[in-house]
Amino acid sequence: MPPRGVKKGSKRARQYEEIKKSQKQRGMSEDRAEEVAARTVNKERARKGEARTASRTSTSDISSGRRGGKRSGSSSTRRGRTREQLYNEAAKLNISGRSKMNKQQLLAAVNRKKGS
Repeated sequence: MPPRGVKKGSKRARQYEEIKKSQKQRGMSEDRAEEVAARTVNKERARKGEARTASRTSTSDISSGRRGGKRSGSSSTRRGRTREQLYNEAAKLNISGRSKMNKQQLLAAVNRKKGS
C-alpha cells in the first residue's frame, strides 16, 4: 500500500509499486521492500513540493534516483562477501578443510587459491 497522500493510479503510486517489486527481486523481505519504496516515494514527493512537510536532506540532497543507493547499507559493502558466499567459492575451488574455517580464513584461502 503506497504511503498516505498518494492517490491510486498516480505516478507516485506506480513508482512505489515499481520500487517495491525491484527490492523484492533483490531478495528483500516484503516489509523491508515496502519500507524502502515508501521512503523513496516520500522523499521524491518532498523534493517536488507534493508533501506537506520536508526534511532539509530531502530538499537539498541529490535525488534518490541519481544517488542510486550509494549510501544505503554502506557498512555491508565494506564487509564484502558473506561467509556462505566464500564457502561456496571455496567449494568450487576444492579447498580442503573449508567447513571448519571462519570467514577470514575462507577469504584468505580463496585469495591464495585464486592468486596461484
